Amino acid sequence: MAGGTTRERLTAGALSRATLDRQHLLRRRDGTALDLVGHLYGLQAQSPSAPYYALWARLADFDPSELSDLIADRQVVRMVLMRGTVHAVTAADALALRPWVQPIMDTDLRTNTAHREALAGLDTAELAAVSRDLLDATPMTMAALRPLLARHWPDRDPAALAHAARCLLPLVQVPPRGLWGRSGQPVCATVENWLGAPDPTRPEPERLLLRYLAAYGPASVADAQAWSGLTRLAEVFERLRPRLRVFLDEDGAELFDLPDASRPDPSCAVPVRILAPFDSVLLGHANRTRVISDEHRKVVFTVNGIIKPTILVDGTVAGFVTVTAKKGVGVVEVTTFRRLGNSVESEVASEALRLLRFAHRGADSHDVRFTPIP
Repeated sequence: MAGGTTRERLTAGALSRATLDRQHLLRRRDGTALDLVGHLYGLQAQSPSAPYYALWARLADFDPSELSDLIADRQVVRMVLMRGTVHAVTAADALALRPWVQPIMDTDLRTNTAHREALAGLDTAELAAVSRDLLDATPMTMAALRPLLARHWPDRDPAALAHAARCLLPLVQVPPRGLWGRSGQPVCATVENWLGAPDPTRPEPERLLLRYLAAYGPASVADAQAWSGLTRLAEVFERLRPRLRVFLDEDGAELFDLPDASRPDPSCAVPVRILAPFDSVLLGHANRTRVISDEHRKVVFTVNGIIKPTILVDGTVAGFVTVTAKKGVGVVEVTTFRRLGNSVESEVASEALRLLRFAHRGADSHDVRFTPIP
């Protein structure tokens, strides 16, 4: 029922399965990489390979060249968006999302202690204009931009100037950065110049939050704010309330969802899945216990900002993996938080071998090793 009058309580299992179904993790789907990048509203891409692993976990017969071609053809771009982190998004979503998250960049510019003093009193509009001209003429790294900006502001710290330019302008990281099997420094261009598009204009937040719910719902206001990095979204949800269903989680928190969205039976089977490093399903909510316990999150999310590739068993994170390839041998080391039992361990091993055939198909042999429980 629409209108926000329903207060059905969702169990943890129901909430987990609803989210995993939206994320295409209950079953691998047919379809294109472009469609799935769009549906998921972007993929975490701090690690250049992470979006490839995320698509592998969700699509049947995914070939990494498909995403590489989309990036090379400018149909998918890599840029700083939600939470001030790098995402791979469709070109259309890049143009819509970047103006929406500008407040995150403004806050960074205003509060960054490393550069705040060096930027005090700077005419940021002039800096943005000069930086745009330079980057539109020649895409470059932030390190290469620094001395060029220093010519205009010789009394300012060049690193601070380049950091400010990154906050002020909508910048994409251009290939070969982000291509499968390739390497390269983050070379930046403005999104308008790279896509040959007009200046992005900030879209209606209601439309963006409906897209969020389609991929991450059911979700609370706090969840949407954690995913986006923005605040004051409660007023947007209030405007949307008549169009949504409203649930409660086990703790009594209010959850919003699309009226016709899929919410599978909480008893349905969930296959083993190996998630990508920085997988978006682990970062899309304030309350992440629908997929990972607070205790295990402290192990998976490291102090230096790395988020390990994890194993889903029965819909929740049960461990993490380390993938390596040396001397022609591809290896997945599996570390679990609990004993899995022989049948589940066999399923994990099968999924790990599938991952090795994807990630290191040229290896002479593949091996899966289970390490002792910490």
